Amino acid sequence: MESLLCDEIWLEKEEELKNDVENSCFFKSKEDCEEAFEILLDKEISYMPKIGYVKFIKENCFIENARFKAIHWLIKSQRRWNLSFGAVFGAASYLDQFISLNKCQGWKYWMFELLSIACLSVASKFHETSPPQLLELQMEGVGHLFESTMIQRMELTLLETLGWRLNSTTPYSYIELFQWSINSLKTVNDLLLRILLDAKFLEFRPCVIAQSVVTCISEDLSLLIDDSCFNNFTRLIPQDQKDDISKCQRMMINKQFLINEFQELIITSGVFNYGPPSPVTVLTMDQHDLCDIPQGDFNYISNANKRKRER
Repeated sequence: MESLLCDEIWLEKEEELKNDVENSCFFKSKEDCEEAFEILLDKEISYMPKIGYVKFIKENCFIENARFKAIHWLIKSQRRWNLSFGAVFGAASYLDQFISLNKCQGWKYWMFELLSIACLSVASKFHETSPPQLLELQMEGVGHLFESTMIQRMELTLLETLGWRLNSTTPYSYIELFQWSINSLKTVNDLLLRILLDAKFLEFRPCVIAQSVVTCISEDLSLLIDDSCFNNFTRLIPQDQKDDISKCQRMMINKQFLINEFQELIITSGVFNYGPPSPVTVLTMDQHDLCDIPQGDFNYISNANKRKRER
């Protein structure tokens, strides 16, 4: 009984400690906030796509469309599995970095689908304590059901391409840093997700996007910023980025268009259910070169087999 009583007291104190942590700020001072902010600023450029990526995307309608569909699937998956926003923004960052490095010229739609699954799988393992299984990730919104071994090989290719650097700095990284100071956090996150769909915002640094989103919502929705650290957000951003903030905010004036575009996409049919399926179950050497995936058999289950397995 004495041992049992001690356990009960310990568990009760542990629960109180957990609540105290959740209700308190991680950073105890303005200096701590600013130091963390500067760390994000220092490393954000190294996680951005290569220079010229936005132009490349806009000049390749096929890749632009495939990227849009992939990002939309990531957003739907985040809501379906209740993943953290860090996971979906991380996955999107991996996707853009990979495309900017590999170009993906000549890819088929199913290859982008495989890449997006691998990105979300890696991101969820990095950000979540209980990430979804590979089969679970494919239960909705994808045109093909890939074998686990094929996804794992794509994950390895992704990791090698990114240099095994997964702690990407994204616009959400800054929002997460100051999230306790934002009264309308859901509104901020929703707008960030809508902006994520539009490749043209990738020309801005993550800190610029985060600042612009908060400013736009503050002006339009009377968002209250309570934390003194976040009030100094603009002051901490490098001077050479101040003009970009104004430009980014002007682009976000049309955010109602982004909202309508986002909502229209949600009510349309699923993702990646367009274009011809892959004609083979094993990649040819040409396809292997395009994918830059380690050699071997890459089997996936067709749409028909996928429907049978789901039933």
